[in-house]
Amino acid sequence: MTIAPMTFDERYRAIDARDARFDGQFVTAVHSTGIYCRPSCPARTPKAANVTFYPTSAAAHEAGFRACKRCLPEATPGSPQWNLRGDVAGRAMRLIADGVIDREGVPGLARRLGYSERHLTRLLAAELGAGPLALARAHRAHTARTLLVDTELPMADVAFAAGFGSIRQFNDTMTEVFALSPTELRARRRGGTATAGRIDLVLPVREPFDSVGLFGWMRAHAIPGVEVGETASFARTIRLDGGPAWFEVRQDAAGRMRLRADLASLRDLAPLLSRVRRLFDLDADPAAVDAALAAHPELRPLVARVPGVRLPAAIDADEMLIRAMIGQQISVASARTVMGRLAAALGEPVETPHGPAVLFPTPQAVAEHGAEVLRGPGARIRAIVQAATALADGSLRLGPGDDTHEQRAALLALPGIGPWTADYVRMRVLGDPDVLLPGDVAARAGAAAAGIPSDAKNLTAWSARVAPWRSYLMAHLWYAAPVTQAWRAVDLDPSSRKAAS
Repeated sequence: MTIAPMTFDERYRAIDARDARFDGQFVTAVHSTGIYCRPSCPARTPKAANVTFYPTSAAAHEAGFRACKRCLPEATPGSPQWNLRGDVAGRAMRLIADGVIDREGVPGLARRLGYSERHLTRLLAAELGAGPLALARAHRAHTARTLLVDTELPMADVAFAAGFGSIRQFNDTMTEVFALSPTELRARRRGGTATAGRIDLVLPVREPFDSVGLFGWMRAHAIPGVEVGETASFARTIRLDGGPAWFEVRQDAAGRMRLRADLASLRDLAPLLSRVRRLFDLDADPAAVDAALAAHPELRPLVARVPGVRLPAAIDADEMLIRAMIGQQISVASARTVMGRLAAALGEPVETPHGPAVLFPTPQAVAEHGAEVLRGPGARIRAIVQAATALADGSLRLGPGDDTHEQRAALLALPGIGPWTADYVRMRVLGDPDVLLPGDVAARAGAAAAGIPSDAKNLTAWSARVAPWRSYLMAHLWYAAPVTQAWRAVDLDPSSRKAAS
């Protein structure tokens, strides 16, 4: 998908208006001062002749600029471009945020994207102004700043949790990027907490933000034993490189989104942060999505009812495929029951801060024993086991860095996977914003309730007018369907609302 880039004049008007909606989407480098800022920086607007705009902070670093001490541009939500873009740059940024360079180096990133290291470096430098190592370095600096400001982790733990190879590298990078030492950055601490392996920090998010819908969605789909959904929180176990982990995302009394996590290895923190942000679609541009959808009279009431709608993603790509296949042609409640039984039988038991839980079964476990646990039509069970086998033996690989068309083709080549499943996985794993599921029963019911065509052919034709935001149209249609009204039901008794103070 190609989104037209902003012009220089459009960006300059944004910084002159100090428009916070564009924070994270680009940075403003000022030649007369040698610093770069977020668009909403309160400092006096620089002369246009002194300004260069960069798509990433890494590009500004590479050009010799340092971060503004006043607005701290690294403290913004991530750019929505990396979820919107399906090109090599967008795929690379998603993989870098997921920690691929820290785990596999530039060769691993290049291999996943299907390019030589040299060619990939040239592509990223031309498109983003920085190569893969510089982009990964900027990502580490951002993670470290978050931990310094929002937690009380010891400096050494911050350094290694952010992915730095040494304390010296950590100190040098932070001082170079921010013109502040780690100690000086820590002085700006906001009062989060952390102990070894446990963290509690604020997650930046662009407003408006439909937390009610997201928590409702998570609650409706929560797998017993693996996930716990409440009106203002969602918690689950997850398998990361360093071992099992548990996390909880919640909305506190001030309305802020917070992440609490218990990790086997602090090195897993950066990829967990990236995955949680994707899971809750925290880097979306709600103003752009709402404006585009509300431009159509039929959708204006839906947007007014649910401003800042978000698209739930996937915390684990392999798990998402198995969940999607189980959920084909059965209700959400029935799918939860089946997956809960699968998790209880084949999942790995773990202890969490709130008691015993299980990790969702690995593809290998489902491949070897799924047929013994799953119930239903034999063809469907065989298809799930075959897909799990392909994931386990590596003949099928899924992840946020996939090319959207190649992923869809690979899924459709598997027995028992049709367009709904392939496209649903693409929507959830890649965060692709322009996926329509015209055969989805709940979405068609929502379309009928909204007064737009509800049969598959005419819904597909009508939806072309809202591209590239058809995934967000799907979210609105799901919420408009009578069968999903309970997803948005919130207990009006404040004492029962599970939110941290």
